[in-house]
Amino acid sequence: MNAENINPLGIHHPKNVAFIGDYLPRQCGIATFTADLYQSYRHFIPEANPIVVSVNDTPGGYTYPDEVRYEFYQHCQESYEKAAEFLNTKNVEVVCLQHEYGIFGGPAGTYILRLLENLTAPVVTTFHTILKNPDQYQLEVLRNIADLSARVVCMSEKGKEFLLTIYDIPEEKIDLIPHGIPDMPFVDPHFYKDHFGMEGRQMLLTFGLLSPNKGIENVIRALPRIVEQFPDVVYMVLGATHPNLVRDQGETYRESLQKLADECGVAGHVQFNNRFVDLPDLLEYLGAADIYITPYLNPAQITSGTLSYAFGCGKAVVSTPYWHAEELLSEGRGVLVPFGSSEAIADSILNLLRDENLRHTMRKKGYMMGRDMIWERVIRRYADAFSQAHLRVSRPEAPPEAANQDWFSLPAVCTDHLFRLTDDTGIAQHARFHLPHYEEGYCTDDNARALVLTLMLDTGHSADRNLSGLTDTYAAFLNHAYSPAHRQFRNFMGYDRRWLEDIGSEDSTGRAIWALGTCIGRSRDQNLITWAMGLLENVLPHTAVMTSPRAWAFVLLGISEYRKRFSNDRLVKTIQQQLLDNLMHIFTVTATEEWPWFEEILSYDNAKLPHALLLSENQAMIEAGLTSLRWLMALQTAETGYFQPIGCQGFYRKGEDRAYYDQQPIEAYSTVSACLAAYELTGDEDWYRKAASVFNWFVGQNALRQSLFDPQTGGCRDGLHIDRVNKNQGAESTLSYLLALTELHLVRKQLAGTSQLSSNIL
Repeated sequence: MNAENINPLGIHHPKNVAFIGDYLPRQCGIATFTADLYQSYRHFIPEANPIVVSVNDTPGGYTYPDEVRYEFYQHCQESYEKAAEFLNTKNVEVVCLQHEYGIFGGPAGTYILRLLENLTAPVVTTFHTILKNPDQYQLEVLRNIADLSARVVCMSEKGKEFLLTIYDIPEEKIDLIPHGIPDMPFVDPHFYKDHFGMEGRQMLLTFGLLSPNKGIENVIRALPRIVEQFPDVVYMVLGATHPNLVRDQGETYRESLQKLADECGVAGHVQFNNRFVDLPDLLEYLGAADIYITPYLNPAQITSGTLSYAFGCGKAVVSTPYWHAEELLSEGRGVLVPFGSSEAIADSILNLLRDENLRHTMRKKGYMMGRDMIWERVIRRYADAFSQAHLRVSRPEAPPEAANQDWFSLPAVCTDHLFRLTDDTGIAQHARFHLPHYEEGYCTDDNARALVLTLMLDTGHSADRNLSGLTDTYAAFLNHAYSPAHRQFRNFMGYDRRWLEDIGSEDSTGRAIWALGTCIGRSRDQNLITWAMGLLENVLPHTAVMTSPRAWAFVLLGISEYRKRFSNDRLVKTIQQQLLDNLMHIFTVTATEEWPWFEEILSYDNAKLPHALLLSENQAMIEAGLTSLRWLMALQTAETGYFQPIGCQGFYRKGEDRAYYDQQPIEAYSTVSACLAAYELTGDEDWYRKAASVFNWFVGQNALRQSLFDPQTGGCRDGLHIDRVNKNQGAESTLSYLLALTELHLVRKQLAGTSQLSSNIL
């Protein structure tokens, strides 16, 4: 992985980002910014797959490029909700909103709140306008947008000051990221002048959408003095008239400027280029300019994209002191002149034209500062903000504490997704979202777990009569998976019902034995018991040669279930003792006071190892099981109390750094089950509370405060990544959730109303 794709927190930047704003070919500064933002993210963030959702100011919209996947109309409230619905189906990780009051419908653009309120992905909002004296609508809209955003971006110190003091936005939620600019070399203006027939002439430039608030009149009025001393000066006014102005007044304003130039006697020194230029052309115009001018008429300009472009490209700048210009042009990086003063504009331009050293020193200062504003650097700061938003960095670390001791209530067991994943062959191994992904077939591991689950549900006298059909399906899969030649089970089967291997792992055989033992110990179906007995007798003796500690543990779980019905089977007791001795031996050899564990690595399904020792009848083994489980629980409990299992991206090897992600549901289930075994063995209610706390990991008491259980489908999502929940709902994850929940229900049912379980934890 390219190191450039990792932010300072060590987190991968989100790939699936949606940018909301208006968009080219609409003639608007926000449209240009949104396009630059999109293009830069796609270009500079490896493997990024961003999309654009554009707001239209006309019902018919525009002829957009392919990246605009969805469009909505500014003045149609329903279209905002539809846009949110579209984004919610696209697996978008972060939404980046470009906010400007005027591009959204409703009073002060209130309609955008309907879109944000319906989004499921976190939002990062860039505020392009931050008013010093907002009216009540403007104040409340911006505050509400900030509340609905995980992070907000402003482009200037003044903007940040306003967000803090006027809009009461928490400082830790604000990212100060400058306006991005193209990466242009520091070149002599003469390099580009021949493109425009400007050889030997001095070029003054203003660009952007033409409108009366730009103050261009004051530059034209300054030109007679400038031209008198520098007769080769040309003032280029580059940009189309603002579309709203054209709609309301036509080209009246541009014509008034042309008339003013004629009246001042400088018509031959002013060129109006009435078009909306693309970036390559704009860079050539900027390259040819000697001095850039922004003569705006009032200070209330929190951000100027045109100023950012000219400044960062190494132009000498003369500007009125609006807020953004004051910041960028301080310390000799430009010249500030009073608002409305043609005399001051003329004085400053003449001074720069006379003093070439001063002009080039100013250019260099601006260019050097502008290196931090080029899109390659700016986009990484946006990507960092997206990562923090995705991680919900602004949220409290800990899940909320319960209001009282009666904090744990169990949801009902829902088997909808279990049925969805199961066909007449068995349970499908994986899913894409909630849909079975048949291409990846089936496995014995999952069908064994599924058989254990349906047998436990039958023990609980489930009202679902269809469960017996599932039980038969899973049992038939295990029956077919058994290989008499190897006296083990195959594991992976393709969707075409062909086995993909001659023999599976020891763990898959161990899980199959766990399921067979559960059939014998729990089932009320004599046919099923007899079938399981025959298969178990064939495979159980082979376990003596197994070397996997987890396979031993699964077999021991199966034997414990088996002995609930046949406690005095001498062969089974002999094998049980042998496997317990094996497990205790590796614990004795490896365990230390600081590392009381069975191996020098914590990997997967960890709690099954101490769980197996708790099922013995040997006090030393039980103590070893309790000691190792206490240590595992302490290690997997965050400082603020929620469950934080060992991640599968590296696990935890003794003496090395532990992996915190990806956190897997199987770890939560095995830990719940082990803690319940410890509770039933010791009667210590703290073990029950631990089991309940671990179960709550499934429903949102975790590092991301996001539920893995999906109440709409009844499935469980496949894991907790460092920045998001894996939205696929495969068999292992769903079975882990259902097994943990079912075991908790069974314990509560067995012990409720007895002196063995206090009323304050029921």
